Amino acid sequence: MSTLDREILALMREVTERVILPRYRNLAAHDIEDKGGNDPVTIADRESEALLREGLARIADLPVVGEEGCHADPEERRHLSGACWIVDPIDGTRNYANGKPPFGILIARAEGGLAQSGWIFDCLTGRFCAAHLGGGAFVDGTRIAARETGELPPVAAISLVFMDPAKRAATMEHICPQYRLTDIPYCAAEQYPRLALGINDVSLFERTLAWDHAAGALWLNEAGGRAARPDGSPYRVDGDVYGGLIGAASPALWDGMAARLAAMPQP
Repeated sequence: MSTLDREILALMREVTERVILPRYRNLAAHDIEDKGGNDPVTIADRESEALLREGLARIADLPVVGEEGCHADPEERRHLSGACWIVDPIDGTRNYANGKPPFGILIARAEGGLAQSGWIFDCLTGRFCAAHLGGGAFVDGTRIAARETGELPPVAAISLVFMDPAKRAATMEHICPQYRLTDIPYCAAEQYPRLALGINDVSLFERTLAWDHAAGALWLNEAGGRAARPDGSPYRVDGDVYGGLIGAASPALWDGMAARLAAMPQP
């Protein structure tokens, strides 16, 4: 494990122990708000992001693009095209606020719109995923290679939440029957590891916010799976928020989903 990985892991553990776990299943009603569109935020999200910003500044003095910071000031997103940290202080807030797993912390370092490093921490199990562009993907310091489930039909977690009604209906008719559907964990910090660790084969995302996908997409690609836009272009942290994204345990599984999407009648 590199020095940088150790520093990031120490920071994630510190924030988890100081803020996230003490408030887990211990939130009062006034500690939870809705940012709109059934998108909850808790006092722990805000406290976690504040501590992560402080800790990351000690590691490297770069602008921070955080989920809660961007909600308060959308202009913070302008940093996504340059060198920056990207932070999701509690990924899976819906689960966390309801007192159930999974949830975690996501951090990425990006430059020129592309993730250069990414880290995923499961706050309950302590699983730590790390990746650096061109350097492979690791779980708890051990290099891993993405593997398929081996099931037929392949196992898919398809997120329909942010699709418009017509696209949702078309996806349910033309895409979903080609796979064995499994649950959506509402947590990218769980979904991306599932794609590389032989649990899921493919995932389809509609909304692709940088703090949700920067770390996981890089990690999956470095593990030998594939995460890319449906047209095959790479995921950019400064790209279209609703550009869609396919994540798969192998390039072959990615190709299969991309071909089905391309053949799907457009609503």
